[in-house]
Amino acid sequence: MLLEALAACAGVTCRSVATAMALPITGAEVEATGTFDATGTLGIDRTADVGISPITVTITVTTSSDVDPAALTKLADLTERYCVVGQSLRHPPAIRVVRAG
Repeated sequence: MLLEALAACAGVTCRSVATAMALPITGAEVEATGTFDATGTLGIDRTADVGISPITVTITVTTSSDVDPAALTKLADLTERYCVVGQSLRHPPAIRVVRAG
């Protein structure tokens, strides 16, 4: 679910940034991958990390015309900068779990 949320956010952010940059994007394919060791989450190995790491987001962009590769690099950089989920993973907020009732 985390990777799905990241991919969705990166896709929406990429589209918004492309629009702001006036880039003629006709399509995009987003893939988020990471490594997950379930032994920590399942309590099988208490020394194993819980979570996904490292994470890579790959966006394959389709354009309707010739777009300067430097503009596509800037698109990737700005997508990474403004993706809320990505930035929340990079700089984690404090999380507190409380019991209701």
